[in-house]
Amino acid sequence: MQASSTLFEDSTTDIHVVRRDGSTTPLEINKIRTVVNWACCGLSANSIALEAHLTTRLRPGITTREIQDNLIRCALDLCSPEEPDWRYVAGRLHIWSLWKEITVSRGYQYGYYARTVQTKVLSEQYDRRILIYTDAELEIANTWINPDSDADYDYAGAVLLTKRYLLANELPQEAFLTCALLIASVETPENRLTWAKQFYEALANRQISLATPILANLRIPNGSLASCFITAMDDNLESIFDGIHDAARISKNGGGVGVNLSRIRATGSWVMGKANSSGGVVPWIKLLNDTAIAVNQGGRRAGAVTVSLDVWHLDLPEFLEMQTENGDGRRKAYDVFPQLVVSDEFMRRVAADEEWTLVDPYEVQTRLGIELALLWGEEFEKAYLQIEASLESKITLYKRVNARLLLKQVMRTQLETGMPYLWFKDTANRANPNQHEGYIPGGNLCQESWSNVKPGEEAHTCNLVSINLANLEDEKRAEICQIAVRILDNTIELTSPPFAASATHNAKYRTIGVGCMGLADWLAKRHLTYTHLQEISNLFEDIGYYCTSASMFLAKERGAYPAFVGSEWSKGHLIGAKPVEWFLQHASLPERFAKLSQDIKQHGIRNSHITAIAPNTSSSLVQGCTASVLPVYSKFFYEKWAKGSVPIAPPYIRDNLWFYVENKTLDQKKVVRAIATIQQWIDTGISMELLFNLNAGVYFPDEPERSLTAVDIFETLMLAWELGWGLPKNKLINKNQESNFKQ
Repeated sequence: MQASSTLFEDSTTDIHVVRRDGSTTPLEINKIRTVVNWACCGLSANSIALEAHLTTRLRPGITTREIQDNLIRCALDLCSPEEPDWRYVAGRLHIWSLWKEITVSRGYQYGYYARTVQTKVLSEQYDRRILIYTDAELEIANTWINPDSDADYDYAGAVLLTKRYLLANELPQEAFLTCALLIASVETPENRLTWAKQFYEALANRQISLATPILANLRIPNGSLASCFITAMDDNLESIFDGIHDAARISKNGGGVGVNLSRIRATGSWVMGKANSSGGVVPWIKLLNDTAIAVNQGGRRAGAVTVSLDVWHLDLPEFLEMQTENGDGRRKAYDVFPQLVVSDEFMRRVAADEEWTLVDPYEVQTRLGIELALLWGEEFEKAYLQIEASLESKITLYKRVNARLLLKQVMRTQLETGMPYLWFKDTANRANPNQHEGYIPGGNLCQESWSNVKPGEEAHTCNLVSINLANLEDEKRAEICQIAVRILDNTIELTSPPFAASATHNAKYRTIGVGCMGLADWLAKRHLTYTHLQEISNLFEDIGYYCTSASMFLAKERGAYPAFVGSEWSKGHLIGAKPVEWFLQHASLPERFAKLSQDIKQHGIRNSHITAIAPNTSSSLVQGCTASVLPVYSKFFYEKWAKGSVPIAPPYIRDNLWFYVENKTLDQKKVVRAIATIQQWIDTGISMELLFNLNAGVYFPDEPERSLTAVDIFETLMLAWELGWGLPKNKLINKNQESNFKQ
């Protein structure tokens, strides 16, 4: 050890460095060593190895910022499946650099929170509503901050946190504390600080993750906090262009939007009485596509729009070809996310290998008086049979196809483009607690959140958080669920909806989405896998119960959501609009659900939708856990970023290596069954993807030459529908894609 230290010191004689304030000073190895030792403390990372890698990178006139960047790169170079802790060393070094930058910029780090608030309010970086707290209260809040919490991030998490979420001259714990105080600002004066402390500790300890719009926009004046929006277009120019305008406003504020176009007349339909005049849905999708490009999410990331179309629409074949390489480039849209709205009747005909009819909604409405897009379940089936009985006599714009061949065409498109999403309309609407007020036309961008939509009147709007199962002990489960629900209900009072239909929906339904991330970590820490369905069910039964109960208690305190009367909740139905008898039969603790049903009938419920599991791919990196409830893609891989490759590894890989089942080699039917088990206890949806590996021998170790076939994928999709949940998208790995997808 002494020899290495001496070599390091001898090689840096007479080197002067440039500090962050522009002054020069002789290089002091002990200062570097102090930082390196701090970054490696408590980790299985040898600080001397990091020093040794740095020696060749030092030169006269080097800046302290360059030294720090070189240390980070050295740590990343040392990271491997055998030594994954180096990514935490790199994360700490990145945070250290942030601390130093802010010290130079504003003259202090932590310890002066009230001063920070005053400065940022004056510069209009912070919302003035933070001034509801007195200086004395801000000083109390200042004592809650533990700077050591900043050292918990690996490199990917630290970079995402600082680059995407922090404001200028802001430290991580200041951001979390300000969010907590603002969220608690709607509480009663005597309870504000109590709740603020609980909110802050849940955020700082990474037990709850705020969705990107909340964490990014809550602190700034007039920020929109909702993550998920769904709009629908009527078949007229005013509605279409209003929808495009709404999508732009949503994107500006950092939200993702789903736009349903199923009511718009098909290609070749009538316009102003003239036959064969309509250009169909694709030209309008192209406008949405260009809007997503032009209006990015506050400069943080590209705009994100999913466009949905019902499976009976006559433009479906062109919709499926919209992102393929062949065909007319003028009718392509590569920057939106196509979503296919699938009915049970279609899936039944797929199973029976029967015919399916594609029709024009305008002709169906004008000649039969049927608004097909509004219908689902038995009403849709009855209307659809009436339409098919009217072919030729009244309906002239139609196309007959084989249902199974059509699904196979969808699968081929998914193989080529990864799209479209599949969203099961009847499944979602059966679980809709607000059937008395309307219907759900399609899913949101990430396919986990939805509720009633009326063009020009109500646009689905939902705020999200996620519970980090990796950092959550069992005894804290009830408390964290209660905190998560309260955080989201409070944000409804704080948000600035981007347009009128969003504000109407927010006030009427008070839709929220408590999700989860880190299930793979939770399982691995307990030496469980995705085949342990009973343990998974028990976990999410608890989460479903505690979150629903928390919303009921909020209703006792604050009142039920305005559309409660007549809802499925008001009838005593619970999660997913299921009758209480289902819970008495399937729950491990049925008595608590029986009481909850009675309590909700008596007191109401605060939020019409409560739980929804988002993909949280980026925020899970900040949280230091695996994304959502899916298996981890790989135990160790590199993700390509703008400035190089970044190592990604599950946080508990060293102690639980064999219980991290890699999704890239996992039979996806096992994933389907696990997600279906979770879905029983989630009242909205679960964003997920199926990942099929097409390399030979992956799923069939006893048959090394055998690879997955189209039949295997088809059977997996059918199983997903049969088990009753909606599918977003598929990813497929073949021999050529494996090296490029993720290493």
